[in-house]
Amino acid sequence: MWDYTDKVKEHFINPRNVGEVEKPSGVGEVGSLACGDALKLSIKVNEQGIITDARFKTFGCASAIASSSALTEMIKGMKLEDAEKITNEDIANFLGGLPKEKMHCSVMGREALEAAIANFRGVFLPMAQGEVVCECFGVTDLEIIRAIRESGLRSVEEITNFTKAGGGCGKCVDRLREILQETVEGLQVEPKKIRKEQRMTTLQKIKKIEEVLEREIKPTLKKDGGDIELIDVDGDFVTVSLRGACAGCQSSRTTLKVYVEKKLRELVSDALIVEEGK
Repeated sequence: MWDYTDKVKEHFINPRNVGEVEKPSGVGEVGSLACGDALKLSIKVNEQGIITDARFKTFGCASAIASSSALTEMIKGMKLEDAEKITNEDIANFLGGLPKEKMHCSVMGREALEAAIANFRGVFLPMAQGEVVCECFGVTDLEIIRAIRESGLRSVEEITNFTKAGGGCGKCVDRLREILQETVEGLQVEPKKIRKEQRMTTLQKIKKIEEVLEREIKPTLKKDGGDIELIDVDGDFVTVSLRGACAGCQSSRTTLKVYVEKKLRELVSDALIVEEGK
């Protein structure tokens, strides 16, 4: 059962602005029924460039409906140039947050808004011009790169949560990992952090990771009958294996990303990406 906020529940049970705008200025359609989520957003824009009306039709889960409802409430009465600045994080925050596995619903809202504005202006969406990486959900490399950069994604699972890429047949997972690594390595960081990373050799990094695992992480896991073993370090990608009670636990992925990765980023390097190996 997903942990939804009261505001998400309210917008799901009593969605606002359902339907289509009569003689719309712009229409944006994203997703597809075959993929499980689809959103059609129609907007009316007056001569002053203000969105006077916005309505939606959504096929999807509670988060998809709530995100669409919230989006229409946010943009009504807003200038186009301000609406263009809305991010998926803004939509999620408006709802008091979304489960991480449902963040793609807010992304779908943002993309529908971008498509509607592009349709109004008679231009093509830059994101749609990229290479299709995930054929199951029609996600391009440009969409994935933007999500990684804007939301600080550091794992393939997080990419799937935000874009749905990799959530179907799984054939694109290796390509997603390549894009993740290339994008993360290309991100700019503060000069002080660059100097810190340059002084740390691979052996030093491995040693520091091992020290943190022994001193900070293993004692906590062992309290619940679990353990962890370092498998490999390849650049900023750290492969570990959960042992004992942690192995196969339903919350093992949460333990890996929310606790282990967070702790290693805090005490070793904030660029580390932790994945589980066998």
